[in-house]
Amino acid sequence: MQLDKLVTYHKALADPTRIKMLLLLADGELNGQVLAEKCFLSAATITHHAAKLREAGLINERRDKNTIYFSLNHYFIKSNAMATVDFIYKKQTGTGGTEPMDEKNKRLAASVIKNFMTSDGRLKHIPAQLKKKLIVLEHLVLQLEQGRRYSEKEVNEFIKTYHDDFATIRREFIMHQFLYRENEVYEVNPRELWARWETLA
Repeated sequence: MQLDKLVTYHKALADPTRIKMLLLLADGELNGQVLAEKCFLSAATITHHAAKLREAGLINERRDKNTIYFSLNHYFIKSNAMATVDFIYKKQTGTGGTEPMDEKNKRLAASVIKNFMTSDGRLKHIPAQLKKKLIVLEHLVLQLEQGRRYSEKEVNEFIKTYHDDFATIRREFIMHQFLYRENEVYEVNPRELWARWETLA
């Protein structure tokens, strides 16, 4: 499954127009009409390529009345780029691409979990700081079974055992690549795809 996801990611990149769209979006959010003008293409062509990029998780989109705006999914792009390197070189490292957590990071993770989780294991509130949020999300997703397929209802019920705002946490799981969703079925992504809090300042 991990290989399939990496192939999907690189297939989405294997087109000059889509690469150009990503380069333009690197400067910030743009709507479809502006992208069409900058690429000298029709709006329909941009819509087609945007669908491919969205399906691969490379871009986000939002609608404002009749206008659709596109933006990069930074974490997915970066995590998949790193996952490709990890996947190729994992035989050399012998770790599957994940380095052992050093003592400083272990202490930080333990401190965050202690501060944001109650004694009975409930999440007090979702951290605002990205690094702490990712630590909490990682802690929660580790309670799910790797390789098991979950329905959306099952994911919601799992999250509600920790926090009432299941919709926000479920969205964060997807956004930061902890979970993979297809046709309302969820699976835990390979660890190499997870957003890496260790690299954040």
